[in-house]
Amino acid sequence: MSDKWLEWAKRIQSLSQAGLTFSKDIHDIERYEELREISAEIIEEYTDLEMEKIKELFTNETGYQTPKVDIRGAVFKDNKILLVKEKVDNKWSLPGGFCDVGISPAENVVKEIKEESGYETHARKLVALLDMNKHDHPVQPYHYYKIFMQCELAGGKAETGIETKDVRFFAEDDLPTLSTGRNTEKQIKMLFEFAKNPNKVAVFD
Repeated sequence: MSDKWLEWAKRIQSLSQAGLTFSKDIHDIERYEELREISAEIIEEYTDLEMEKIKELFTNETGYQTPKVDIRGAVFKDNKILLVKEKVDNKWSLPGGFCDVGISPAENVVKEIKEESGYETHARKLVALLDMNKHDHPVQPYHYYKIFMQCELAGGKAETGIETKDVRFFAEDDLPTLSTGRNTEKQIKMLFEFAKNPNKVAVFD
């Protein structure tokens, strides 16, 4: 769960970004810029992120701020789930990433699985739409919604991508060290439950 300080910092950032987008008054713009600075200072104080990186993240954002969408694909073979090893932290995650503009969620997840693991798949079922703030992920500067889709293996072979260094299938009782910013053990266990029970209803929040 997010700490209160992070909720406040994100909210201040969101309000300042909206103000900078819609305000025409020069004095109001100065106040919104100061609010954005305060939100960055809060995050710098309580995380390991450097101010330069925080400002880079925040100043690249324009327009009314909405949650970012991250999509992950659950692919099973022989009662094992497909995971990829991330280069950035040397830990394992479901293949996936941010949704790209111009293609659907199903198209996004199929593309991400192919790029990160080498496998061709078909998206078959939406199993979960989760608010990252309500699950055991490490703190993040942005608010994320996470989509989990069950996908059917259709071909291809294990092949690493630009962001991945290994590709394997893992049993439920033999999971590797997970990249918890991307997925938690509880979420992986949830996906095994959906694989065992095809009639299980999608979950949210």
